[in-house]
Amino acid sequence: MSKITTHAAALIVGLSVVLAGAASAAEMKTFDKSSFEAAQSAGQPIVVDIAATWCPTCAAQKPIVDALAADPAYEDMVVFHVDFDDQKDIVRSLGAQMQSTLIAYDGETETGRSVGDTDADSISALFRSTLGR
Repeated sequence: MSKITTHAAALIVGLSVVLAGAASAAEMKTFDKSSFEAAQSAGQPIVVDIAATWCPTCAAQKPIVDALAADPAYEDMVVFHVDFDDQKDIVRSLGAQMQSTLIAYDGETETGRSVGDTDADSISALFRSTLGR
């Protein structure tokens, strides 16, 4: 096999793994009230991620949240992103005071929240709290 063909085969295998993993990942979407309420009514596990583009703490949280959302254990979860600067009405309605706030729900029940946390273990615990198990 030529070097280019070997490289192409490796890319195809890698892409297959990524696509297979995506099927079992949490849904990530921008917060909108109707989708949030529908997920709550359906009893889904939910994490609301309130972040700002300029926030270094939010930047530190992002890879942790993304990695957890990719975990098959959270395949039924919806992670809603709220822009702290552009969605102030949502921030207020959720009772958040600042960016870098994570709020967890098991359906309609809030199971926990954290502000400014960048510890992977405690963010993981927050995610687990949504599973109601």
